[in-house]
Amino acid sequence: MKIVFATNNQNKVKEVQALLPESITILSLKDIGCEEDIPETSNTIAGNALQKAEYVYKNYHHNCFADDTGLEVNALNGEPGIFSARYAGQEKDSEKNIQKLLVNLKNQTNRSAQFKTVIALIGLTPKPSLFEGICKGKITTEKHGEKGFGYDPIFQPKGYTKTFAQMPLSTKNNIGHRGQAVTELIQFLENLNL
Repeated sequence: MKIVFATNNQNKVKEVQALLPESITILSLKDIGCEEDIPETSNTIAGNALQKAEYVYKNYHHNCFADDTGLEVNALNGEPGIFSARYAGQEKDSEKNIQKLLVNLKNQTNRSAQFKTVIALIGLTPKPSLFEGICKGKITTEKHGEKGFGYDPIFQPKGYTKTFAQMPLSTKNNIGHRGQAVTELIQFLENLNL
């Protein structure tokens, strides 16, 4: 079965494909010729995921799932949240996002945070389905590690001494927010007996 993952982020595609059974092949937005910037105007993570999946389903007529992820930092009242990718500006520059977050947390002792992913699936069932994953942890005071993407070099999951960027992808997938949401998605797809 082929299903569209509404993203152009090849890191996300690789991360999710590694979790899926071989019977499911992911197509990216590039694979279906979707070049436009899909609107994300909702004020919630779930709303943005749903908006992206609906856009692809209506305009490209493919079964589709989309995710939206936000890093929610307690001392910053949940920032950057839905603005995680564009925290330091519209260009989605991970390095600038990290630097802005570290500056904003400079004098904070409470560095607790969580990553939250919501996946919206459209097309395989009469109504959209949502799957959520949350990984609690803290923001480090400086970057550690070369792996991963986004805020991974400064996010240390609870119960671990390393950041996501210092972990093998398999470990990150086991404990991470996206891995949890994708696991729920896979169980749902398997129960559909497609």
